[in-house]
Amino acid sequence: MSQPSDGIVINAEPYEFTCKLDDTALLVIDMQRDFVATGGFGDSLGNDVSNLHDTIEPTRNVLETAREAGIPVIYTREGHAPHLADCPPSKEERGQLDVGIGDEGAMGDVLVRGEEGHEIVTELEPRDDEVVIDKPGKGSFYATDLNLVLRNLGTENLIVTGVTTEVCVHTTIREANDRGYECLMLEDCVGSYFDEFQRVGVEMIKAQGGIFGWVADSQAFTGAIESEA
Repeated sequence: MSQPSDGIVINAEPYEFTCKLDDTALLVIDMQRDFVATGGFGDSLGNDVSNLHDTIEPTRNVLETAREAGIPVIYTREGHAPHLADCPPSKEERGQLDVGIGDEGAMGDVLVRGEEGHEIVTELEPRDDEVVIDKPGKGSFYATDLNLVLRNLGTENLIVTGVTTEVCVHTTIREANDRGYECLMLEDCVGSYFDEFQRVGVEMIKAQGGIFGWVADSQAFTGAIESEA
């Protein structure tokens, strides 16, 4: 696939986002059954998971386009080792939940690595050759080797998808911003349980001339990539 020397231009806000295939990676944040699936941890807390379900199909389209274009795909999963030694007591205890982190839920122990609920939803399953970063916190850079992986790939630009918009997605974009990465959030590929959090979370990324990054939709991304085929 050829590309112009000045990069691929994607229609975005607050202004056009430019990247190249060889300096860009797709980040799929925490699209796990515990957060997205009916019967998962998020659902058990009384959250409406339908907004998160709606992100699956556009993310699948973005994933297919990225793979076809040779853009590296990196997944993250929030969770903890079975012994929970990597889970701060403050996080484990917060919310005073009847079924919380480490407790047995409908999909195994909640947010524990190796359990059914910790896995990526079937529609977006990683390929064997794609990187999966297991993270103990909300940000994808905290206590992980994500930055090392991205530097080794020569990544400068991140296409960001995943859940939830105001928590793990926002935290990751802010961390990436401080490390010098340029981030494009795909609005229909990120989701929140709460409509207001989604709206404000998206607005905050592109505010003040793109203080944290850019915002576009999935079709703007896939169309720009496919036009270079």
